Amino acid sequence: MRVSLKDVAERAGVSIKTVSNVVNNYPHVTPAMRARVQAAIDELGYRPNLTARHLRKGRTGIIALAVPELGNPYFAELAGAVIDAAVEHELTVLLDHTRGERRQEILVSQGFRARVIDGLILSPLELEAEDLKGRSDDVPLVLLGEREYDLPYDHIAIDNVAAARCAVRHLLGRGRTRIAYLGARTDSANRPAHLRLAGWREELAAANVPAPDNLVVPVGGWDRDDGARAMAELLDSGVRPDAVFAFNDLIAIGAMRVLHERGLRVPWDVAVVGFDDIAEGRFGSVTLTTISPDKQAIATMAVASLLRSLSGDTEPGGRELTAEFSLVERESTLGRR
Repeated sequence: MRVSLKDVAERAGVSIKTVSNVVNNYPHVTPAMRARVQAAIDELGYRPNLTARHLRKGRTGIIALAVPELGNPYFAELAGAVIDAAVEHELTVLLDHTRGERRQEILVSQGFRARVIDGLILSPLELEAEDLKGRSDDVPLVLLGEREYDLPYDHIAIDNVAAARCAVRHLLGRGRTRIAYLGARTDSANRPAHLRLAGWREELAAANVPAPDNLVVPVGGWDRDDGARAMAELLDSGVRPDAVFAFNDLIAIGAMRVLHERGLRVPWDVAVVGFDDIAEGRFGSVTLTTISPDKQAIATMAVASLLRSLSGDTEPGGRELTAEFSLVERESTLGRR
């Protein structure tokens, strides 16, 4: 049988209102009274009815997180971080994946679950600014990732250009000068692949190191097999890099497999740096040096941004919020200097 506020009040010898004040952490309850009520709560095992509490505020207590692919370890880890951040505010997270398709991202952003959720955190790949300009849904929206939008929604990302430059600078510091970039795309120029490619070019230029086009390999996706195909294509073309900077860890892992199959040793023959710091990169036969975005900070800022919007404390035009990143050095770059 579910324990009620009335049960707690009777055990503590206080009013139901006093128990409610303690449960809702109202500040005007005396320490002695708070301890008395808390003792009764602990003894009876009372758990607040969060659904009723949220409904009294006109909310559901549910927020949504929509990402391109939950099977991608980066997004799975990010989802875990968002759930952890949401729990701190007694919120439940509804997960959705858009497959990175524009049609699905539009559907999600336009509020097809508006009656269910209090806010939406969306990490888009194909969504365009024009798709959001006519947004009629009033559910608060926070955008994640490296797509660049000039819209009235908070946007949270790391500095991809700076992160790419950090990765390339590390490879240059290891004595590498023929650094390939795996992960270019041929679509619009505000995509994350282009930002990281821009960082690759900028850092090589700053070091007066050539950045020929034949070291840039496009991919059709972001998975291990895409990295394997890109690495094989580069080697089959007769180009022999001494280092690889990959758009993400999955591409890097696929590339490392092909290097092994071709008899090229990582890191001695070819050093490799990935991006995302997924768990898989820590446990390969050669562990992967990578750029590590602060996923916990991204998640915390996203949830805080939604709560800020729900409180009515919003600034016109949205905010650009930047999370930190770091370079994690592992075995894939620990060869020659």
